Amino acid sequence: MPRLLAACALVVCAACATTRPGASFTAPAQPEPPALQGDPALAVETRWRVVATARSLLGQASVKWPGQRFPDDCSGLVLGVYASVGVPLTGLARPGDNGVTAVWRWTSARGRLFRTGRPDPGDLVFFHDTYDRDRDGKLDDGLTHVALVESVQPDGTVSIIHRVSRGVMRYRMNVDHPTLRTDPGSGRVLNDWLRGSTGAGKAVLTGQLFAVYGAVLPPAPEGVRSPLPVLAPQPQGGDI
Repeated sequence: MPRLLAACALVVCAACATTRPGASFTAPAQPEPPALQGDPALAVETRWRVVATARSLLGQASVKWPGQRFPDDCSGLVLGVYASVGVPLTGLARPGDNGVTAVWRWTSARGRLFRTGRPDPGDLVFFHDTYDRDRDGKLDDGLTHVALVESVQPDGTVSIIHRVSRGVMRYRMNVDHPTLRTDPGSGRVLNDWLRGSTGAGKAVLTGQLFAVYGAVLPPAPEGVRSPLPVLAPQPQGGDI
């Protein structure tokens, strides 16, 4: 985003995962998630609720979860949304893990991680190096951000909902063209800026910082899949 990029020395995850070097996330063990494998219709409904809940939070500067103690950051948004549909993503964190890594461990053990193919609405997206966690000026900080897949366009552009420093926003990402900000032909945005420029490096796009997708819920068969409603208003985020 030209008007902010030059001045932006902060990263998207100013309050995401671990905001202070050395800080960590721990969570008590939670009950097992509901069994959805045998009920495709229930899996579709749960995915719909995940996306609808995330959409309902768009534009909010901060998010609180009554009765739950989740951090007000990117990992807390994902934890809260999934907890609201009865799928806890906690209980497998190791000492020193940030919130994003804790969610990644749960997904790796109980769900599925993948880098190729198209994600489904409600899936997770993990990013690396969205901020300089150890303040050494290098892209060596591991997993630092997580988001929820809202939808996928025919050209592969993924709409994600996540908690950034400005609140809950919608960004775009296209891992088929990770270094392109816009489509050369149409000018349509393919990737939003996810990491701001600093004295140590240039701004970086969502597709460039993509790490892996995570599927917590089983995929919905095409014959059962139903369209997700378009809620209004739909505030657009993007660009740091």
